[in-house]
Amino acid sequence: MKALITGASSGIGKDLAINLSNMGYDIILVARKENKLKEVSKFCNTKTEIYVTDLSVEENCKKLFSDHKDIDILVNNAGFGLFGEFKDTDLDKELNMIDLNIKAVHILTKLYLNEMIRKDSGKILNVTSTAAFLPGPLMNTYYSTKSYVFKLTTALFEELRRIKSNVKVSVLCPGPVNTNFNNVAGVSFSMKSLSSKYVAEYTIKKMFKNKLVIIPGLMNKLGVIGCKFLPLKWLLKIDYNIQKKKEK
Repeated sequence: MKALITGASSGIGKDLAINLSNMGYDIILVARKENKLKEVSKFCNTKTEIYVTDLSVEENCKKLFSDHKDIDILVNNAGFGLFGEFKDTDLDKELNMIDLNIKAVHILTKLYLNEMIRKDSGKILNVTSTAAFLPGPLMNTYYSTKSYVFKLTTALFEELRRIKSNVKVSVLCPGPVNTNFNNVAGVSFSMKSLSSKYVAEYTIKKMFKNKLVIIPGLMNKLGVIGCKFLPLKWLLKIDYNIQKKKEK
């Protein structure tokens, strides 16, 4: 059994890799920083391979698939955020974010999904955020990328169900998590963050029960439900104020 985790150098990706290793899966750790991947590999109890690459580059995604076609679980976790008003944020950073948060996930999901359908087995976990349910002023590009991945994954669930495939897809939508994401995005959460260890353990449990949408934490679940009932303009005002409090 083999699992491939992108964005595996820290946070949720790291803890998902450790959990899967503890379950007996050989692990392929994918990220840009070799030294951090080596540190993660020390916590894994099974055979572990380090794969250093930048997945915001299309050809690197295709090469990763070519090098490691035969896997049982794909975790698309790599991604980053950016805080600020759209008129002020850096265009190159936003395009790089779109390449990593959307394009890489799209490519890897498509390539591995077709391989798994051929074998009629496998699991894909795409990591998004509760941001997928919100409009996201002040982090608009990031929220938009997470909405894309959420809709892609849920649509694939129905397509797989219709063809009676044994391939399963899940989408993880955590709220605030205490990871390095906050430093990269330039934000500080005002509400209490969940630990990446708790999120990973909860996610693994739900993924193996073939849960489609995985939302760790009661407050996050209630928040997502509330989003469905509020008028859009109210939601925009509330979300803006929440985002503004994150500003460092």
